[in-house]
Amino acid sequence: MTLIGFVGLGNMGGPMAVNLVRAGHEVTGFDLSAEALAKAVASGVRPAGSAAEAVAGADVVITMLPSGRHLLAAYRGVDDAPGLISSARPGTLFVDCSTVDVADARTAADEAEAAGHRAVDAPVSGGVVGATAGTLTFMVGAREEVFAEAEPVLAVMGGRIVHCGGAGGGQAAKVCNNMVLASSMIAVSEAFVLGERLGLTHEALYDVMSTASAQCWSLTTYCPVPGPVPTSPANDDYRPGFAASLMAKDLGLAVNALRDTGTVAEIGSRAAEVYAGFAEDGGAGRDFSAIVEAVRARSERDAQG
Repeated sequence: MTLIGFVGLGNMGGPMAVNLVRAGHEVTGFDLSAEALAKAVASGVRPAGSAAEAVAGADVVITMLPSGRHLLAAYRGVDDAPGLISSARPGTLFVDCSTVDVADARTAADEAEAAGHRAVDAPVSGGVVGATAGTLTFMVGAREEVFAEAEPVLAVMGGRIVHCGGAGGGQAAKVCNNMVLASSMIAVSEAFVLGERLGLTHEALYDVMSTASAQCWSLTTYCPVPGPVPTSPANDDYRPGFAASLMAKDLGLAVNALRDTGTVAEIGSRAAEVYAGFAEDGGAGRDFSAIVEAVRARSERDAQG
């Protein structure tokens, strides 16, 4: 049994913590949301009154937080509140599963290791469904020996764990993956809207594309129109799995990385603009596959005017 302090028990962190409990680990958790904390406690997570209390005495500290700003504040402490780094016992393994800027991930790892801890950045792919089922993909940045230590814990929460290099490597892989994901979802959505306007049914177009060269995850697993893939959010009024606001955030991180590395990515940059506009125009709380509705609405406006 491993003693785990888990900070951030929202839509992703909560199910991840519960899977650790079910695997026999002792998990003490904290979240600023009383509702999120209560939900996790109902499934066996021990409650803590603060983030610092959650990690005191833990063998492993796992964080799942909204941004790099929140991560660094949690690690360092805010005002009079002690940070996780100073509250954990020496030699604790820190595993951050948030999606943050590569530079912030490296800063967090450097500060944790400077204090005598070991650090891993391990962002995830798979959404709430994967977090609940324990089938997430973890993209991991860490030294080889630290990765080996973290892997058994991650394996409880995920179906695939990929070592992507040193500190920040996991975040680097995540921004690349999500840039492709967003771009492909926009392309698939545009194809369905074009098909509608050409008189094709969704099912007919899906049957062609899903077995032809257009086949991709955005089509066959997360199809943006109702019908062809019954488990996709399109069949549940686009209730998120993965909210458009989060996709817009991740694409902002990708744009930062593009700028920092001098990489030209016209499609990825345009995808970031499309999702930022969609989130600002009322789509923030909907699943990112609802971008098909924005494509359809924009097409109708252009046709009228």
